[in-house]
Amino acid sequence: MSLADELLADLEEAGDEGEDGLYPEGEEGESDGEDEAQAGTEGVLEDIPEEMEVDYSKAESVASIAKLRNSKQFTEISEKITAYVGKQRKNSEVSGPVESDPEYRLIVAANNLTVEIENELSIIHKFTRDKYSKRFPELESLVPDSLDYIRTVKELGNNLEKCKTNETLQQILTNATIMVVSVTASTTQGTLLSEDELQQLEEACDMALELNQSKHTIYEYVESRMSFIAPNLSVIVGASTAAKIMGIAGGLTNLSKMPACNLMLLGAQRRTLSGFSSTSLLPHTGFIYHCDVVQSLPPDLRRKAARLVSAKCTLASRVDSFHESSDGKVGYDLKEEIERKFDKWQEPPPVKTVKPLPTPLDGQRKKRGGRRYRKMKERLGLTEIRKHANRMTFAEIEDDAYQEDLGFSLGQLGKSGSGRVRQVQINDATKARISKSLQRTLQKQSMTYGGKSTVRDRSSGTSSSVAFTPLQGLEIVNPQAAEKKVAEANQKYFSNMAEFLKVKKDAKM
Repeated sequence: MSLADELLADLEEAGDEGEDGLYPEGEEGESDGEDEAQAGTEGVLEDIPEEMEVDYSKAESVASIAKLRNSKQFTEISEKITAYVGKQRKNSEVSGPVESDPEYRLIVAANNLTVEIENELSIIHKFTRDKYSKRFPELESLVPDSLDYIRTVKELGNNLEKCKTNETLQQILTNATIMVVSVTASTTQGTLLSEDELQQLEEACDMALELNQSKHTIYEYVESRMSFIAPNLSVIVGASTAAKIMGIAGGLTNLSKMPACNLMLLGAQRRTLSGFSSTSLLPHTGFIYHCDVVQSLPPDLRRKAARLVSAKCTLASRVDSFHESSDGKVGYDLKEEIERKFDKWQEPPPVKTVKPLPTPLDGQRKKRGGRRYRKMKERLGLTEIRKHANRMTFAEIEDDAYQEDLGFSLGQLGKSGSGRVRQVQINDATKARISKSLQRTLQKQSMTYGGKSTVRDRSSGTSSSVAFTPLQGLEIVNPQAAEKKVAEANQKYFSNMAEFLKVKKDAKM
């Protein structure tokens, strides 16, 4: 015996023990209203076979597979709703826990019944689809909504030419869908149905429409009692939307256990494009997206608003499931928070103002004028050498000053024909300033003691101390003796660093 077989055997034994010993006789007692409603609907579910086990194409009639309409539970709930419709209830009339109130138990049972009606409509739709696929098999892909499909089948029947001029069909389907259906019906390969098959289809369509009408009646009743069962949720999205989402979720308890992302998708419809544009298609949009709170915003904010409203509805449903804040205070607070966020989203952006430049860290310096400022400009101006270097000779190719710096020339400098850089007159205003101490140092360096050499004097190499005279012939003379004598006198009396040699004091002073 394998491990899988042992596991299956253990599961079967546990199931037998649960059926026999879990609820012994005489210990059941009275159950709450929700248990009774669930027991009634579970009894209906036991009569309905599972979807995978039913062959809808071989069923003789729709009554053999859809038994909810003729069930005892459906009849009792419908009668009680009819009796309670004309009465008005208030929270002050409830004494004790709200679960013990008979109308609250009826509301819970009605919510559970709407879920069963949805399942029953799905079964009837599949029965109708399997039967009518013999006549018009392409209609299922053209009309995906179950109720629209059932209404279309009831209007067309065997005569597919009705889709062109049928006014009732124009109230069911859009003009684009009717056009596609009429074109497809003209080329379909289906065969005509017999009288018995048409009668079965008509019976199934009538049952589906009647169940749908009963579901809307339950919704209207629950909507009128939403201030009693879910006051906070009704304040946020309204009684109608609250009744719809609570009916699809299967009651307030199931709604409170649902996350906000799933709550937003309750009531979403699957649509087909049929080859047309998808600009008007809104996927993942349910009852909350189409409620008045969300639709009051611009289209670009509706999806964001639907997510916000879904989150607040989840909080409100959990408060209502514990029957707290029966006056709806939590709901009003949540709705006020939603409206504040809506106003914040729709506020215009702030006006952009031209900001001035920031104050510089360094203050603006004062611009001086006058003689000192003119002298400074003269010192920092272009020198005569730079002006000559910047001048170009017209229509003459100049040589580059350096091989590594191509295009750099000396301009008009050195164009006198001597082969040397022409001596330019120096402007005293632009020459470099030398301090007095530096001037004394330079003068000391320029002083000569003894004979001069050609290297130190930087004079011509052909100069000599031998002089030719007409009387004595050759004579050794010092050609720079006169210059030396003048230089010594200048240094003694007219030098910049000379001082007073003798100061005579006046006797009168």
